[in-house]
Amino acid sequence: MPKLKTKSGVKKRFKITATGKVKHGVAGKRHRLISHNAKYIRQNRGTSVLSEADVKHVKKWAPYGLD
Repeated sequence: MPKLKTKSGVKKRFKITATGKVKHGVAGKRHRLISHNAKYIRQNRGTSVLSEADVKHVKKWAPYGLD
């Protein structure tokens, strides 16, 4: 069997934690921030954990994990 390739977009956008959860950056933080209130900007700071339904897709796109 040939080796499977990892999607290059997944390498850039996701990290897998030691327990197998997937972290991702929060959307909506690049531009047009003046139209968002301070609470929205503050709550979307940093990273968050991906939902279980989406984790299946990301792990399929990264067959050998992300390092």
